[in-house]
Amino acid sequence: MKNNLIYLLLVFILVSCEEDVTPKPSAQLRLSYPEAKYKVKEADLPFTFEMNTLSDSLQISRLKSDKESYAINIVYPKLKGTIYLTYKPVKNNPENLKEYLLDAQNFTQEHTKKADEIVEQIYDNKERKVYGMFYEVGGNAASQSQFYVTDSTSHFLTGSLYFYAKPNYDSILPAAHYLKNDIQKLMETISWK
Repeated sequence: MKNNLIYLLLVFILVSCEEDVTPKPSAQLRLSYPEAKYKVKEADLPFTFEMNTLSDSLQISRLKSDKESYAINIVYPKLKGTIYLTYKPVKNNPENLKEYLLDAQNFTQEHTKKADEIVEQIYDNKERKVYGMFYEVGGNAASQSQFYVTDSTSHFLTGSLYFYAKPNYDSILPAAHYLKNDIQKLMETISWK
């Protein structure tokens, strides 16, 4: 009887020595967006650009402080986000351009408190006279993408991407990547009037 009990215990130990069972991670929602289709947006602005047809609204208003400046919102209701643009004329004044550049760079640097990283990409297109910088902000910052472009003599445009949600980088990452491409397309296709 003792031997049977030992054999039974030994068989039980050998059978139970398989791999540890680990639970499968819960499934994550895969967000997919339609392929971007762009068209030139003609508006009463000192520039034109190509805009994604997924955006159903372009809101334009003049700034009260300067009647030649504009606030432009490219609204993406399906993505719950907006690209906010601000246009200001440079008026062939190097001091204006310097001030605008510092404002744009300082605005981006304010996000370092919450950002894990800020990646800068220089944009330079001599043929179209468009020069600028694109900032990709990583982490739980309020804005995931920011940029500015200028012709360095007459025009200056700055922009930021915001979502209508509390910053949670993992949740908004697919939408942020999608709209990052729209911002880069805007930078590549802008044409000064």
